[in-house]
Amino acid sequence: MADRSLEGMALPLEVRARLAELELELSEGDITQKGYEKKRSKLIGAYLPQPPTANGAAVVRCRLQPGEGVPRRPFRSTHIGVCDIREAAARERAASAAGNRPLFYFRFGVDQALPQERRAPVTPSSASRYHRRRSSGSRDERYRSDVHTEAVQAALAKHKERKMAVPMPSKRRSLVVQTSMDAYTPPDTSSGSEDEGSVQGDSQGTPTSSQGSINMEHWISQAIHGSTTSTTSSSSTQSGGSGAAHRLADVMAQTHIENHSAPPDVTTYTSDHSIQVERPQGSTTSRTAPKYGNAELMETGDGVPVSSRVSAKIQQLVNTLKRPKRPPLREFFVDDFEELLEVQQPDPNQPKPEGAQMLATRGEQLGVVTNWPPSLEAALQRWGTISPKAPCLTTMDTNGKPLYILTYGKLWTRSMKVAYNILHKLGTKQEPMVRPGDRVALVFPNNDPAAFMVAFYGCLLAEVVPVPIEVPLTRKDAGSQQIGFLLGSCGVTVALTSDACHKGLPKSPTGEIPQFKGWPKLLWFVTESKHLSKPPRDWFPHIKDANNDTAYIEYKTCKDGSVLGVTVTRIALLTHCQALTQACSYTEAETIVNVLDFKKDVGLWHGILTSVMNMMHVISIPYSLMKVNPLSWIQKVCQYKAKVACVKSRDMHWALVAHRDQRDVNLSSLRMLIVADGANPWSISSCDAFLNVFQSKGLRQEVICPCASSPEALTVAIRRPTDDSNQPPGRGVLSMHGLTYGVIRVDSEEKLSVLTVQDVGLVMPGAIMCSVKPDGIPQLCRTDEIGELCVCAVATGTSYYGLSGMTKNTFEVFPMTSSGAPISEYPFIRTGLLGFVGPGGLVFVVGKMDGLMVVSGRRHNADDIVATALAVEPMKFVYRGRIAVFSVTVLHDERIVIVAEQRPDSTEEDSFQWMSRVLQAIDSIHQVGVYCLALVPANTLPKTPLGGIHLSETKQLFLEGSLHPCNVLMCPHTCVTNLPKPRQKQPEIGPASVMVGNLVSGKRIAQASGRDLGQIEDNDQARKVRTEFLFLSEVLQWRAQTTPDHLLYTLLNCRGTIANSLTCVQLHKRAEKIAVMLMERGHLQDGDHVALVYPPGIDLIAAFYGCLYAGCVPITVRPPHPQNIATTLPTVKMIVEVSRSACLMTTQLICKLLRSREAAAAVDVRTWPLILDTDDLPKKRPAQIYKPSNPDMLAYLDFSVSTTGMLAGVKMSHAATSAFCRSIKLQCELYPSREVAICLDPYCGLGFVLWCLCSVYSGHQSILIPPSELETNPALWLLAVSQYKVRDTFCSYSVMELCTKGLGSQTESLKARGLDLSRVRTCVVVAEERPRIALTQSFSKLFKDLGLHPRAVSTSFGCRVNLAICLQGTSGPDPTTVYVDMRALRHDRVRLVERGSPHSLPLMESGKILPGVRIIIANPETKGPLGDSHLGEIWVHSAHNASGYFTIYGDESLQSDHFNSRLSFGDTQTIWARTGYLGFLRRTELTDANGERHDALYVVGALDEAMELRGMRYHPIDIETSVIRAHKSVTECAVFTWTNLLVVVVELDGSEQEALDLVPLVTNVVLEEHYLIVGVVVVVDIGVIPINSRGEKQRMHLRDGFLADQLDPIYVAYNM
Repeated sequence: MADRSLEGMALPLEVRARLAELELELSEGDITQKGYEKKRSKLIGAYLPQPPTANGAAVVRCRLQPGEGVPRRPFRSTHIGVCDIREAAARERAASAAGNRPLFYFRFGVDQALPQERRAPVTPSSASRYHRRRSSGSRDERYRSDVHTEAVQAALAKHKERKMAVPMPSKRRSLVVQTSMDAYTPPDTSSGSEDEGSVQGDSQGTPTSSQGSINMEHWISQAIHGSTTSTTSSSSTQSGGSGAAHRLADVMAQTHIENHSAPPDVTTYTSDHSIQVERPQGSTTSRTAPKYGNAELMETGDGVPVSSRVSAKIQQLVNTLKRPKRPPLREFFVDDFEELLEVQQPDPNQPKPEGAQMLATRGEQLGVVTNWPPSLEAALQRWGTISPKAPCLTTMDTNGKPLYILTYGKLWTRSMKVAYNILHKLGTKQEPMVRPGDRVALVFPNNDPAAFMVAFYGCLLAEVVPVPIEVPLTRKDAGSQQIGFLLGSCGVTVALTSDACHKGLPKSPTGEIPQFKGWPKLLWFVTESKHLSKPPRDWFPHIKDANNDTAYIEYKTCKDGSVLGVTVTRIALLTHCQALTQACSYTEAETIVNVLDFKKDVGLWHGILTSVMNMMHVISIPYSLMKVNPLSWIQKVCQYKAKVACVKSRDMHWALVAHRDQRDVNLSSLRMLIVADGANPWSISSCDAFLNVFQSKGLRQEVICPCASSPEALTVAIRRPTDDSNQPPGRGVLSMHGLTYGVIRVDSEEKLSVLTVQDVGLVMPGAIMCSVKPDGIPQLCRTDEIGELCVCAVATGTSYYGLSGMTKNTFEVFPMTSSGAPISEYPFIRTGLLGFVGPGGLVFVVGKMDGLMVVSGRRHNADDIVATALAVEPMKFVYRGRIAVFSVTVLHDERIVIVAEQRPDSTEEDSFQWMSRVLQAIDSIHQVGVYCLALVPANTLPKTPLGGIHLSETKQLFLEGSLHPCNVLMCPHTCVTNLPKPRQKQPEIGPASVMVGNLVSGKRIAQASGRDLGQIEDNDQARKVRTEFLFLSEVLQWRAQTTPDHLLYTLLNCRGTIANSLTCVQLHKRAEKIAVMLMERGHLQDGDHVALVYPPGIDLIAAFYGCLYAGCVPITVRPPHPQNIATTLPTVKMIVEVSRSACLMTTQLICKLLRSREAAAAVDVRTWPLILDTDDLPKKRPAQIYKPSNPDMLAYLDFSVSTTGMLAGVKMSHAATSAFCRSIKLQCELYPSREVAICLDPYCGLGFVLWCLCSVYSGHQSILIPPSELETNPALWLLAVSQYKVRDTFCSYSVMELCTKGLGSQTESLKARGLDLSRVRTCVVVAEERPRIALTQSFSKLFKDLGLHPRAVSTSFGCRVNLAICLQGTSGPDPTTVYVDMRALRHDRVRLVERGSPHSLPLMESGKILPGVRIIIANPETKGPLGDSHLGEIWVHSAHNASGYFTIYGDESLQSDHFNSRLSFGDTQTIWARTGYLGFLRRTELTDANGERHDALYVVGALDEAMELRGMRYHPIDIETSVIRAHKSVTECAVFTWTNLLVVVVELDGSEQEALDLVPLVTNVVLEEHYLIVGVVVVVDIGVIPINSRGEKQRMHLRDGFLADQLDPIYVAYNM
């Protein structure tokens, strides 16, 4: 391409041809800017002259942006070269030191320093070359600036050396908009992000995919070490795709690990087959178990199995996050507690304003011309009667043909007709609907200015107030609801509209127009003449001189989306028209082309109002025509020889794109081209480019007149059309860094981040302008300071309709001098524009208050951020005009969010690459981090009526989680710098000091106990059971003799009928037969272990007692799920192996299942121990029933998987078992006459004890309801409770959740079926966790109508060392709830707060302490006792503590202190078991059954589950609760940490399109409520989070599944 500088050069033809080729490559995106520049400079380097300068050095060439055919402007006012700027800046500083000039530098006129031949004229040939470049659809001209593009490219080039290793998010295939094969092949180094010039010079020598061979090893090692940004696109493509992916899988498959630890940890235990955590096959929630377990594993440094892909990405993320960030902040402020959020300290080096205080600037005198009309209606009357044939308005159809010409005569007569009909034909004569002064809505489409104009003047003549608004297209238009609120507050009852528009409005089936959302009830009135009555001959409108009555109300949409009405009085309306007439030198009968919206702003002021005052002819171009033919306005200017055109920079840009098809364009008739959005600093590039191209078509430079306007102040400033073409407009090249501090500086040494601004002309005639500080009291700015422009004039709005408070803040501002004196007695109006008044009274605008984002004390303008994002090449991925930038407040600061529409043909990799480059560019140029960058599919962002992006609506969608992006990149790690300081662990205070401290402060030591077992008097029968029988087997024999037919067990099926039952004697006899079977067929000895693999039911109970009769040790094991053998059978096998079972007893059905082909695929069936099928029992009785020699002998083993994924078996002795049963009997007052309903899994913990043991010990009848039956009939449990009139019932959280969700809408029908829960005294949830207060409360509320007493619902608490510590009994006080400060808990402190206070967390007491149980709260580190209401580990001493872990290794030293710990101070003799749970005791005001004050135990969470982050202790459930609240589609959530990153897994109940909406919401809520940054967000299907039979989440199991790539996530986001 020939630069202007090449025009005069004698370049050989082949060089010129090569240059043209290069240019083509660049325009088509085949080569980067940098590559282009290199090659170009090589080509022409030899031909460049080096003219010597005065001091002998070569002139620094002011390089053009190559890739543009023409400089931004003819060179006489181009940007200053680098050297000029620095010298200028030095001169400026010297001058300002002398106190006479502000610190900014402007260029007016020709730069003499440049050699004459470099300022070549713009020739048509260069323009066409420019066009070839433009037409390839490059970037949005509105935000175009070559210097800025160059700056962005330079900034990105800096980053290129240290390439940002952002891990690509993983996406399920169904979510990928368009998958490219690149996603499955190794990264191609010749992609656009590298230097195109040197593919061969690739340092690592990776062959590109185009070279055929793929260096697999290199790629794999890269994938594993996380050094590449291109990882494969989705975890679910492992099997499909390409050979490369297969080969990677094969490589991974060979690295297989074995790992054992004690007690066995299911997450890492593997032998030849992989073994699974227990998973509820018959669990009450119908979840499909995820397919964990068959993935290939690879070993990381610490031997944890992880897969290639996820772990590589996480490692990459960790490496990226280790990079030095911005300097951390130093100071903190107290956030109503000890959690200290960092507060931004002022930067000591930040620029400060140094100029003198500014003076207000006056516009010229408003010279009233004698023949100016006294009001606008008078002007209409004059022209309508003097020159009725004069054309007033010509409208166009979509082909650009004149549709209709409205003359002044027609406008006058029709307006009168409308006025008459409004006043006399609505309502009745006595009660007219509309009176003078009332407000009416004007609803006209953008292609019908004539009808609008008639209606508007009709309202003015009738003295009613028109409120022009947009046409509501649907009932839920973006922003339409807010417009409705405006109409309501203005008291609008009538809407004027055109016939065509009325027909097009949405209608109900009856043909009526429905009431739009948020709108008042309106009467729609059509203003077409044919529908109106003729006014009587004697009726004339009353035409007065302009006064202070309201003329019209213009709507304005605020930053937050709310709509305000700005009232404009008749005198302001007239004065504004006069000021515009004077400023624009309008004369009668001039022709003006208007492309703008005629209902508001510049389009209304010039095209509807001022035009009528001056009898001008307006050619109105509708938006719909512009879309079809962007050149239409230029064609009309030529056709009508128009003198003036009103456009936006967008229209100039569109014309540039389309102009090449046009031959005979001549713009010499234009004396004024008004650029309505001239206040946007980025409009300058459109103006320059437009001038460059059309200068050859007769366009003169001085014709371009940017103006600044605002709804409140109307026209703020406008550049006057001059005849002097030698006086070029003013420019300022300002440092963007300075602007963020509100200071005007010449661009910085970097010369990267600059903003070039053009003036918007002078202050309006008759107005005074000043600029005031944007926040706080309106103090005048200094001369080198950016402030909000304020105007004092008659021609402005006067108020926000109906909002006196906001009106005062905006329309009644009295700017102060630094001494505090007001500068004028008249009020000023805030314009909402940020800027300054430069030399010569020229006004410069650098942004809008609405677009301002204050991040860490620095002000950034949304338009500037948009411009930087759009300057990032290549721009193939997003649409130019469809980008929204706004800020959201997260954690006490604003965070920048960018949302752009992505082109449908862009690949994931490309878009992601572009996103990371945008982040880098914005970081370099603006020194600010982007919090979230989201790309949405094409045409999905909400639009304003004229096609722009509806910003507030977009923000609303983002915050609601309804934006549905297709790509999201969150960067909380880089943006959020005000997190609390990480907690420094102080050296522990010794236990003795703690105890003394408590004694001194009068605090009691936190210990409590249940009733004493020895003192409670039983009845004779019970005493007999307690004293004579030490063993349960003896109790059963005694019951079989004394009460043989007493019913002990009733099992219900899913229909609620009795499936099976057992009396005392039946149980005894079956147990005897099973004992015989074990001895004869199993040849078992005393003490042998037997695995009982039964479904919940009667067989399990009989088998248990059969084992006791034979002297064997039973272990209950959940059977494998027939539909899911692959994942459930390995757990069965593992328990059988770990428990050293010599024999396995089961039913015939399960027997077949264990030996089936599916089972053989999952485990090695040959290694099963002996399997006995109890459906076929021997007929004889045993010779004798085994009696243990010692109560401390082992009775049974209790195996359970903890929430941390540990499989732990505990030993229960005969003594502990009997003590346990007795404790429960006393607490629940169980007698043979009682009935208890049990809906629990009978395999471990309290569930097993209640199902199998308690009935035999206490003699009560147990109604057994298998939880799995509730899946088919959710009401089964509650119907049974009601039918059997049960007083005590036990369930699990999963059962309660199933009832709450499944029966929520059925309470009425259940009531009709006779369901009555009024007899229930205790409904206990059996759990090993903190009570789920939200669930128990919603359950209580839901079934309150069915008679359930709220106090009946309570929870129990048990753990591995003691299966039941607390259980709400029948007597004793109600369970209590306290509220604690969640932030204090993180610091291991308990701080009680009031309900509803911020950060409060409700904790419910976990039930009453069981008889015979003692509890103390100890410090887990020092083992010292703690005081009342202090957080510590719960230690327990009781006769029914388990006697230790049973492990395969017999290595019990590891956890020996779990079962026999002693306090380090105080009572050092008692032996305690450590529960591993944190909690606290609190003495309440309530009294116990024995008259003592009641001690309540509150469980906070398991120590193993707690996460140490930033030095604080977080409980997963708290974070999960916050996340579940964040969005309606999140049904379940689990969190865990990996390499110190917080990973949040959410289950999505909704379409996959919503998956990416969750990422920002999850990140926000965790930051706001927990001050933590989420590292990875994983969105999965419902049922993926594994849950055990008690309804507890298996987080560690989930973690391993995630790291082994087994979750098949919908989306994985790696937050930067």
